[in-house]
Amino acid sequence: MVIVAELLKALEKVEGLRPSTPASAPARSWIPWDVDALAVDVEDDLVCVRVVATRLPLSLAEAGESLRAVLVGTQWEKAVVRIVVTDVDKRALDHLNGA
Repeated sequence: MVIVAELLKALEKVEGLRPSTPASAPARSWIPWDVDALAVDVEDDLVCVRVVATRLPLSLAEAGESLRAVLVGTQWEKAVVRIVVTDVDKRALDHLNGA
């Protein structure tokens, strides 16, 4: 679905977040499609994007604005945009240990 690819492109521009893919997803090296697409669900009235935080503080407001901009002019323009943080990458917490 084209909208999923556009949402993922918008998410790439937000520093500190990356798509969250299931741990059971096949290795990226041999799979012929974009595994990151598994992080996005698009329904008529809801767009849900699952992310992993790679930096703190979280940039959820920026991510929401970027994702919402992709939906303008589409059938999902009025859909609820839900961003679900599924995990925090260890690197996001390194500054707490003085690293």
